[in-house]
Amino acid sequence: MSSHGHGHVHNVEELKRRFWFSLLLTIPVLLFSETIQTWFGFEWLTIPFQKDVLTLLSLMIYFYGGWPFLKGLVNEVKVRQPGMMTLIGVAISVAMFYSLGTVYIFGGRDFYWELATLIDVMLLGHWVEAKSLIGASMALEELIRIMPTTAHLVKNGEIIDVPVAQLKKGDVVLVRPGEKIPSDGVVVEGESSVNEALLTGESKPVSKAVGDRVVGGAVNGEGMLKVLVERVGEETYLSQVVRLVKQAQESRYKTQDLANRAAALLFYVALTVGIIAFVVWSFLASSDTALERSVTVLVIACPHALGLAIPLVVAISTSITAKSGILIRDKRAFEKIKDVDIVVFDKTGTLTIGEFGVADIVAYIPEEKLLSLAAAVELNSEHVIAKALVEYVRNLGIVIPQVKEFRSLPGRGAYGKVGENEVYVGSVTLLSDLGLTVNDLRVEEMQRQGKTVVFVVVDGKVAGAISLADMIRAESYEAVRELKKRGVKVYMLTGDSEEVAGWVAKELGVDSYFARVLPDEKAEKINLLKNEGYSVAMVGDGVNDAPALVTADVGIAIGAGTDVAIESADIILVRNDPRDVVKAMDISRKTYAKMVQNLWWAAGYNTVTIPLAAGVLAGYGISLPPAVGAIIMSLSTVIVALNSQTLRKYEPEWVKIEMEKKRLVTDPVCGMKIDPDTAYSKVEYGGRVIYFCSRTCEEEFKKKPKKYVK
Repeated sequence: MSSHGHGHVHNVEELKRRFWFSLLLTIPVLLFSETIQTWFGFEWLTIPFQKDVLTLLSLMIYFYGGWPFLKGLVNEVKVRQPGMMTLIGVAISVAMFYSLGTVYIFGGRDFYWELATLIDVMLLGHWVEAKSLIGASMALEELIRIMPTTAHLVKNGEIIDVPVAQLKKGDVVLVRPGEKIPSDGVVVEGESSVNEALLTGESKPVSKAVGDRVVGGAVNGEGMLKVLVERVGEETYLSQVVRLVKQAQESRYKTQDLANRAAALLFYVALTVGIIAFVVWSFLASSDTALERSVTVLVIACPHALGLAIPLVVAISTSITAKSGILIRDKRAFEKIKDVDIVVFDKTGTLTIGEFGVADIVAYIPEEKLLSLAAAVELNSEHVIAKALVEYVRNLGIVIPQVKEFRSLPGRGAYGKVGENEVYVGSVTLLSDLGLTVNDLRVEEMQRQGKTVVFVVVDGKVAGAISLADMIRAESYEAVRELKKRGVKVYMLTGDSEEVAGWVAKELGVDSYFARVLPDEKAEKINLLKNEGYSVAMVGDGVNDAPALVTADVGIAIGAGTDVAIESADIILVRNDPRDVVKAMDISRKTYAKMVQNLWWAAGYNTVTIPLAAGVLAGYGISLPPAVGAIIMSLSTVIVALNSQTLRKYEPEWVKIEMEKKRLVTDPVCGMKIDPDTAYSKVEYGGRVIYFCSRTCEEEFKKKPKKYVK
């Protein structure tokens, strides 16, 4: 319903003022209403010009309290899209002018007290709704607020504090411990850990050193950093995130279109039933009863909850995904992901790290000695495989000895003298040149898997073999397992050989794979699956996978990092974590379930209450007066709002387990989840320990501790 996006969402403070003003005037209206006095037996309570006073008070409530609805009615009629505001405006106008008629023209019982309570309840409902919608959109405001306002610019050896807006590309800024990084850039000096939780959803601080990229808004940890500014203004990661979130909020769900059509239909049904009820009850009873029935029908049918059912869920789910590092470009694609049959992953850089690493070791001498000798020779080589082997040995903490007489053997390997040992490291060709062979089933299996096998020869004998491969991400195992648990098939696409693809597929347990696929052929494979009747999601890096991402029903770019403006993807995952595909699917399913629940409640209750409001069961003593109708209508709105808010509690089970393992605590100032072992600082307050993610938060807490500790 279009009105919901324009005249319907009012200023919270304005609604609050109108509600309390109307409620204050409603008290004397109730006290001096003849009907209320008769019910409670205080007919003795009278004042001079009682009817005139009631009329004046009711007019004030009608024009001041009812103004948002009257204005909304005019706006909806202008664009010829009658909806909720039209229904409310018509209902209160009918009650007001009919009451004026009973007092000054044709006599009868006025509806002043019903009018006053109806407007009060409607204002209260809209106030609750407006507060909920504002709360649901806080994620976007939080993202904007986390940017620091000043930066320490390093210029001519001096440090000058300048507004962040004045930073230019090429500037160097100093970031002290506990401060926020002012803009996207690259570290040119220093080493530290950086907390990016509010930006990417990554709960653990990320180590940063010279050459690493950092994102504006992230919180620096314990070290001092100098950052070369690479992006400013609209180019920054945060600005792109805000743009994508706004773009997602402007796109629509199919379910939302259904709700809009239902709301429009409900208006015409309510108007028709209201007219029929008035005509029928005019013959069966009095005009007072007829009007009461028709007004109640109009009130009870207001599609208030229906108008709120989808937008509130949309706003909350957008908030959750943005905080989790899942950026939605197209809501229809996000809605589709819940029904996906097959998720196709690109291998390199998505399921795997995209870099060589040591996979297997076969040692015929002590393993530590084998690795130290091999690394000593490879330390002098610039080959990517040599670098991977050396890094692996260093990470194990093994001391790498000095090498003498090093020489490279092009196409075969390298030679060096380590201590008293003569060491050769190289390929199977090197073994052949040295007249050596290896008969080991383990080595044959590594070669069958398409891994790169490096042989180590010490003093003329084969000392062992080390296989290297593009390493599988630890998270990929869990992602594949969780997808299959949800009944989704997992496929893999790669340009690698059949042997390599087969090994990765077997390791991960994927359902099937396509090997030796060129970048321009990936889209064909996606079409092949779609033509078989499957709904397909493609997960890739958004570069050479662009045609496949566009061809798939849902295109997901993973590991976008700071490069979030990927036009070919529908969903962008900031982190290099395949499990976020599962998280996106789970949030989509939960979001859709909440939408359906809200629609059933919002539209379903009308099927019962509209007949009751029309007086179908009046012969059995069951009827709904206008005020009760307004209460039921607003209650449905509150139920829909509360049901939508339960979406905030959503977290996949495997993430909950992970968080429990980490014993994460919450910074009371910014709300960030942090590991107490890596927190910036902690203080004792009120008998408990409070942890902080940054110096900024700690200082803010110390200013007003009572504000943050309930």
